[in-house]
Amino acid sequence: MKNRKHHRETAVFLGFPIILLCRRRSNIFQLVPFFTALSIVVLILFVLMSYTAPPIDSRHDQFISLFYNGTEPRRNLLEEQVIQELMREGRLSRDIWNSKKSNFYHGCSIASDEFPTAEVNTLPNRYLLIATSGGLNQQRTGIIDAVVAAHILNAVLVIPKLDQQSYWKDSSNFSEIFDVDWFISYLSKDVKIIKDLPRMGNELIIPHTTRVPRKCNAECYQTRIQPILNKKHAVQLTKFDYRLSNHLDAELQKLRCRVNYHALKFTDPIIQMGKKLVERIRKKSQHFLALHLRFESDMLAFSGCYYGGGDEERRELGKIRKRWKTLRVTNPDKERKNGKCPLTPEEVGLMLRALGFGKDVHIYIASGEIYGGEDTLAPLKAFFPNFYTKETLASKEELAPFSSFSSRMAALDFIVCDESDVFVSNNNGNMARMLAGRRRYFGHKPTIRPNAKKLYKMFTDRNNMTWEEFSSHVQKQQIGFMGDPMEVKPGRGEFHENPSACICEDTNVKAREDVTIPRSPAMIFGEGTDSADDGTRKSFGEVTDRHIIEDEQYWFDTDYMENEVGGIQSIGGATISLRELNI
Repeated sequence: MKNRKHHRETAVFLGFPIILLCRRRSNIFQLVPFFTALSIVVLILFVLMSYTAPPIDSRHDQFISLFYNGTEPRRNLLEEQVIQELMREGRLSRDIWNSKKSNFYHGCSIASDEFPTAEVNTLPNRYLLIATSGGLNQQRTGIIDAVVAAHILNAVLVIPKLDQQSYWKDSSNFSEIFDVDWFISYLSKDVKIIKDLPRMGNELIIPHTTRVPRKCNAECYQTRIQPILNKKHAVQLTKFDYRLSNHLDAELQKLRCRVNYHALKFTDPIIQMGKKLVERIRKKSQHFLALHLRFESDMLAFSGCYYGGGDEERRELGKIRKRWKTLRVTNPDKERKNGKCPLTPEEVGLMLRALGFGKDVHIYIASGEIYGGEDTLAPLKAFFPNFYTKETLASKEELAPFSSFSSRMAALDFIVCDESDVFVSNNNGNMARMLAGRRRYFGHKPTIRPNAKKLYKMFTDRNNMTWEEFSSHVQKQQIGFMGDPMEVKPGRGEFHENPSACICEDTNVKAREDVTIPRSPAMIFGEGTDSADDGTRKSFGEVTDRHIIEDEQYWFDTDYMENEVGGIQSIGGATISLRELNI
């Protein structure tokens, strides 16, 4: 009624001056039809302007509310009315399944003729042992850097010892995760690697146990560790994760890439199971998206973030957070505002729909037990009904050889995520960084990392904007976070995430404008060989100080502090206090 009254008043307001004007001046009488038509047009414009599209929350929350409380027919009705509308409105102008200009870049890590071979570089009776730390992908960083450290120290590397004491209590050894014979063979020209420490005559070699600080560069290793090797012949470096600087010369960086992308290959049983999972998704859809959701209780507790669960959430996560004695006290609101909190499953779903991924997209979730269970996952499943996990794609019997070992299960997720057409990470932890670097090296497949700091404002203000506005803002804020070539800005990431010394550009771009570089299965699973440097490739060069912030603290990466739980830890036979752990 108010709108009708407003429109009548508007018509009277516009028409009254015209009538007065016509009465006073008869010569303008002939213009009355014109002014009448003009009044009608203005009236129509007022009616149109009085209507505004409902904000995103009103439509989305209506859907979520009725989804939980309604019947199946009501759910189907709202899916048609709301979700399909979001799908129509949220399309990107770009191809969502490919990175821009990715065919002009490729991985290149072949050693130059100047790089000394293992035969020339290795000195007798010098053995390096390392004890890795954390989960699978954090241990992977330690293995990679151990090979480089052995080359720097002119030493023989003994197969690394995996961490069996961290939060996950995985008893797997190196040969149960990685193909140890392939590892030794592939790197034989770079570093001599053996499975066990030998005897010196009839005597056992007892390694000297020590630790190097983070950020330790080549000179640091030569100054700190080489004198000990000369005297003791064998050194074991404990808690060996991120103990090698990002600032190495290009040849050592390329050695890192040869280890990471070619020498470290999972065992055949893990590869075969991983391939089965991928094949089963491919039978259902030509393309699929993999999401490392990382919304488990330990992740949320470590982050110090709050998700609206009241006293129960604070009590549960606070209890878990006490495992890490050295964590600082955080302000949850400040952490979320600064982009240091994982997005909720619902927020991830909104982001992906805004980026143009429709309801028909098939999505694989790499995750442990989600905090809040099915209630937390329900909004994401509503956005993407074609929803898969390891457990939905394989039987209990098929997963039995892996399910009791966290690292083997993580390896299966790694394979599926690596093979996905689009990979989305919900935090910047070890797995996310490892996969981001690998996907850059093998063809720049789209790798989406939420710009959480900017998206926070979008989610906070979504009541005040239409879906079209929300989608447009999300697409704008995600520029530079989509896995495109050369998008990593100075000061961001670290070498495993951005292996720029191992990414080469084709200088003859025009000649290859319509050529796409295929990614073979052999390369995907670590069996591939590098392209020869034929003079048409140009390396981006080594990472410099402008491209990296050393030892950046990722507050939502639980791997960093797994072995710092409790007062005293025993590592490699040595008793070490918490103060010593924080070198």
